[in-house]
Amino acid sequence: MIALDSPIATVFGAETKRRDLVIKGLHLETVGDLLRHFPRRYVKTGELTQVDDLEVGQVLTVVGQIVKSDINTYRDRRTGQTAYRLDAVLSTDGPSLRMSFFAKNKGTAGWHAKRLPVGRRGIFVGQVGSFQGNWQLTNPQLTLFGVDEDGTEDETEIDIPALFPVYPLTKGVESWDLQRAITFARTVIDDVPDLLPLEVRERYELIEARTALNWVHAPDDYGQVGAAQRRYRFEEALVTQVVLGRRRRALRAQGAQARTGGGGLLAAFDERLPFELTAGQRVVGAEIEADLAQAHPMNRLLQGEVGSGKTLVALRAMLRVVDSGGQAALLAPTEVLAQQHHRSITAMLGDLASGGMLGGAAEATAVELLTGSMTKTQRTAPMSRLASGEAGIVIGTHALLEDKVQFADLGLVVVDEQHRFGVEQRAALTDKAGSPPHVLVMTATPIPRTVAMTVFGDLETSVLTELPAGRAPIQSNVVPLAEHPSWVNRVWERVREEVAKGHQAYVVCPRISGDEQEAGERDAQSSDGDLDADGKAKVVPGALAAVEEMASDLADGALQGLRIAVLHGRLAADVKDQTMRAFAAGEIDVLVSTTVIEVGVDVANATAMVLLDADRFGVSQLHQLRGRVGRGGLPGLCLLVSRADAGTPARERLDAVAATTDGFELSRVDLEQRREGDVLGASQSGFRSSLQSLRVLRDEKTILAAREAANALLDDDPDLAGAPLLAAEVARLEASARSEFLDKS
Repeated sequence: MIALDSPIATVFGAETKRRDLVIKGLHLETVGDLLRHFPRRYVKTGELTQVDDLEVGQVLTVVGQIVKSDINTYRDRRTGQTAYRLDAVLSTDGPSLRMSFFAKNKGTAGWHAKRLPVGRRGIFVGQVGSFQGNWQLTNPQLTLFGVDEDGTEDETEIDIPALFPVYPLTKGVESWDLQRAITFARTVIDDVPDLLPLEVRERYELIEARTALNWVHAPDDYGQVGAAQRRYRFEEALVTQVVLGRRRRALRAQGAQARTGGGGLLAAFDERLPFELTAGQRVVGAEIEADLAQAHPMNRLLQGEVGSGKTLVALRAMLRVVDSGGQAALLAPTEVLAQQHHRSITAMLGDLASGGMLGGAAEATAVELLTGSMTKTQRTAPMSRLASGEAGIVIGTHALLEDKVQFADLGLVVVDEQHRFGVEQRAALTDKAGSPPHVLVMTATPIPRTVAMTVFGDLETSVLTELPAGRAPIQSNVVPLAEHPSWVNRVWERVREEVAKGHQAYVVCPRISGDEQEAGERDAQSSDGDLDADGKAKVVPGALAAVEEMASDLADGALQGLRIAVLHGRLAADVKDQTMRAFAAGEIDVLVSTTVIEVGVDVANATAMVLLDADRFGVSQLHQLRGRVGRGGLPGLCLLVSRADAGTPARERLDAVAATTDGFELSRVDLEQRREGDVLGASQSGFRSSLQSLRVLRDEKTILAAREAANALLDDDPDLAGAPLLAAEVARLEASARSEFLDKS
C-alpha cells in the first residue's frame, strides 16, 4: 500500500536518478510532500501559447506547433566528419522560435524528424537565445502530444490535460517528470485525510481535500485552480491562526499585572507640557491606557510617521507604569539613539527625572542610561538603582539584555524600531520580569515581518497620522543618473543653496570606505535585482559611494569651502558623540554619513539629505533616513540619487518612496518586492518566506476569515479534540523551530 507517508521512491519506480534529484533539490521525501508540491502556473494545451516580450536568457514554457522541420549536414570541427542536425521552427501565438537537435548519424537525425514533423504540437521548455536576428529555444525539453518516447504515433501515450501544470523545478528535473509521478500518486492513494472540520468547510465554502488535490494538479479549467488554491491557502492560514490563537490564550492565562496608575508623576508631566497633545496622541494614549489596565499583557504596535510624536506617547505610558509602582525599559537599536532618547526624555521631564536627588520634584523618578560603551564602574550605580526599584525608567541598547541587569518590577518594555532587534533579544528583556510585561513596539515604517504579524493579528495596532505643529512636509525626488548623469551637479548646488540659507545637510553613503559597510547592515537589492544565495545584493567592488572618499572629494570639489565632517560606525563612541553634538550645535555644514543617522538623530536645522546609490537601501531605511530632515518647521528636501535604470525593481522602489510619506503604504511596497519573512520564525529578513501557499498582502481576506474560524474553534473546543487532524498539524507547527518567536513576542 502506498500512503502519504510512503517514501517518494514508491512513485518514481526505476527513475532513481530523477528521484534523487527531487529529494536533494526540492527537499521532497514522502509521497505527501510530493502531492503538496503545487504548480506555480499552468499552460493552456488547447491553443498556442501567447508569447509577448522575449528576453535572452529567460526560461520559456510554451505550447507550440512545428511549422518547419529539415535535416541538414555540417562539418564537425572537432572530428572533421560530416554530422547531422534537425533544424525546426516552432510557431507560438507570438514570435517563432528556431530549435536545433544535433545527431551523430543520419539514423538519429531521422528519429528526430519522425518525432517532429510539420504540424506536430507539444509543450516545449528551453532558454531563449538570439542568433542572427532570430529567436532560438536553446537545449529544449519537450513533451509531444500523441507520440510515445520512441517517436511512434500513439494518441493514448500521454493524457494531455486542458491546463498543463508547470512546477517549481530543480536542475535535471522537468515538469512532466513531476507530473507523471504526481498523477501516479493520485491514482494509488486511497485515503486523503481532511484536516478541515466539516463545519468550517461548509461555512467558508471550501472544497474537500481529495477534490482540492485533483483540481490543483489536473484542473479542467481555471475555476478549479482557484477553488483548490483558495482551499489550501485557507488551510495554511487556519493552522497558523490556531497556533497564534493558542499562544495568545496561553499568554493571557499567565496574566500580567494591571498598571492603572495612582501616583502623581503622569499628571505632573501633563501639567507641564508646553503644548497640547494632538488628537491622535490622545486617542492612542487612551488605547494604551486601557491595555495597561488589563490583567493580561499588552502587545501593541505604535505606527507613526517620523516626527509624529511616538516617543511622547511611549513616555506617557512609561510614566503610568511608574505611577503604578513598576519600571519601564526603552530598548533602542544604537548607542546614538539611546543617548538621544535619554537626553530628550530627561529634558522633557525636567525635575521629574531627578528622583532621589536634591532639587527633584516630589513625584520624580530616576531615568537611567545603559549602553555597551559604558565602563563597569559607570554601570554599577544605574544597575543598583534598577535592581532596588529606585530608578523607574531605563533607556539602553543591547546592554539591557545582559544577565547582570536586574529589575525590581519590570512592567513595560518599549522597543524602538523593532526591525533592529531579533526576536530572541526582545525575549531576553521580557524574561527579566516576574510576570509577562506589557510590550509597546514603536516603528515609523513596519518591516515585512512586522506587517505580516500585524495582518496575522499578533499585534494590536495604533496609528499616529497627524504631524505635530512645527513639522514641515518633506519633498522627495529621484535623481536618475542613468538617464541624466549631469544632474549630479545640480544636487550639490542644492546643498550649497541650503547651507547659504544657514541650514545644514546630510550626505548618506552605503559604504564606509571602499567596500566596507556598516556592521550589521544588510544590502538592499542591487539596481538589477541581482541577489546572491543569502538574499543579499551582489556587491560591485568600488562602484558604490563611500563616506571617507566622498567627504574628501566634496571638500576638494563641489562643496569646497563648507564645513564637512564624517560619521560612521567604525569611529570611537566619544568621537561619534562629539561629531553629533557639533552638528547639532551648527558647527558642521554637511555631515557625510552611513546609515548610523537612520533613527533618532534630531537636528532641527538640517533641511536637506542626499542619498547616494539610494537603490542600495531598503524602503524602510529610505523612509527613516529622510525623516531626519524637516524637523524644525523648515521644509525638508530628500534627493534619491541612483544609477538604476528606469523600470527596474530598484527604480520602482525609489519612485514609490518619492511618491508617498505613508509608512503603511511603503511597508506594502517593501513586502511586495521582498516577500514575507518567516511569519512564525525568528528571522528578521524578508527574503525567504516559510509560508507555502499564503501571501500576506494578497490573502488578507483569507487570513482574516481564518482568524475568525480559529477563534471560533478554540472558543468551542480549546484542545481541538473534535478536529484531531487539525490538532496534529497545529502540534507539528508548534513543535517546529519556526514557532519559537510566539513564546518570545
